[in-house]
Amino acid sequence: MVFRSVSNEKDLRLCVVMVGLPARGKSFISQKIIRYLSWLSIPSKCFNIGTYRRDLGITEPNFQFFSFTNEENFQLRERAMKLAFDDILKWFNDENGVVAVLDATNSTNERRKWIKKHCEQNNIHPMFLESYCNDNDLISSNVVDIASTSPDYEKVTLEQAKVDFWKRIDEYKEVYRSLSLEMDQDISFVKLINVSDEIIINKIQTYLESRIVFYVMNIRIKPKCIWLSRHGESIYNLEQKIGGDSDLSERGFQYAKKLKGIVKENAGNVELSVWTSTLKRTRQTAQHLPYKKKLQWKALDELDAGVCDGMTYEEIEEIYPDDFKARDDDKYEYRYRGGESYRDVVIRLEPVIMELEGQENVLIITHQAVLRCIYAYFMNVPQEESPWMSIPLHTLIKLEPRAYGTKVTRIKANIPAVSTYKDKGTSHVGERLETGSGAHSLLTGTPEIKK
Repeated sequence: MVFRSVSNEKDLRLCVVMVGLPARGKSFISQKIIRYLSWLSIPSKCFNIGTYRRDLGITEPNFQFFSFTNEENFQLRERAMKLAFDDILKWFNDENGVVAVLDATNSTNERRKWIKKHCEQNNIHPMFLESYCNDNDLISSNVVDIASTSPDYEKVTLEQAKVDFWKRIDEYKEVYRSLSLEMDQDISFVKLINVSDEIIINKIQTYLESRIVFYVMNIRIKPKCIWLSRHGESIYNLEQKIGGDSDLSERGFQYAKKLKGIVKENAGNVELSVWTSTLKRTRQTAQHLPYKKKLQWKALDELDAGVCDGMTYEEIEEIYPDDFKARDDDKYEYRYRGGESYRDVVIRLEPVIMELEGQENVLIITHQAVLRCIYAYFMNVPQEESPWMSIPLHTLIKLEPRAYGTKVTRIKANIPAVSTYKDKGTSHVGERLETGSGAHSLLTGTPEIKK
């Protein structure tokens, strides 16, 4: 295998072309790729054929619409695909896109040849990514997930949706041809067999392609929950100081004791892996949790405030006024003197994200800036917004990744704690209304909040 290094990811325009039967996790993988690349500041966008088909007025199709023997319906689906491809070209040309993901079955050799030809004619490199699955339990789980969340089935019962979707799969099986080294040796492709049981890679030549391949190799499609919590209130929080390695306050220790019951009540008997930073306040928060797997990650340590470590925002504004303003102007990119920026935190969190994707159920206890970066990854929050999100103390956040988004639930411990949120343009630390930043659930619109 030959790898050609790309010095700048923007030197390459890449179209990841999904392949596979329905209910094989293609949309899930597509959304994951986009979130991962966007999180790393690589301009990326997903183009879902189902969305274009619905834009053509086919909003409640039954399985017969997907029959390949019905020429009229077939042409409608082809039109949806070409509309999506036109938008891909427009996005690359007008918005300097780098990675487009074409989310569709692309189940026939003829369709894939058309895509390859038109990509190459427009200086776009196509990389085909097939999710091949014959694991009936996994397929059945995906069918339930899609039947309950797809816009196609909003007006029918779950049972009706499931029956129809199984029949839709049968229609695609009639024409589906899987990728193979024998028949497709001239194209770049990755074939995931039962998600991660076996992986076939062919003609992956660039750094950007290999980075995507490495990422998808770590994805698991099985349902899981990610639990997030800040450490309990600390002495530094009470003193309005940033950084440091202080102990928990009295109320912080109360949260640590109560967290065991909150997690048990909401996670049930699931055996969680508990990840903390190396700092005392996160380890103290996790001390009463009964789970055997507890890991400390240096990568989960709080954003390094450099020379400002241990200072209040008022002190920073007084001593380093230019830095204070520069950070407010571009909080994501600003790097503390001798410290870090939010972008730096994202870079060091990448191995954590890779490991997290391969795990089933994890509870992460860490710090405000770090949780903002992790939350932004799962919720696809724009970089410029992520440093301003509200992640309050003494609140457990439950994330449930789904095919069409991530559901978020915030569970409050009802133990008072100071607010550490600083709004833009002020050095004051205080309470903030939950308006936009805490409402990035792609499925629910606003987070479900339990008290």
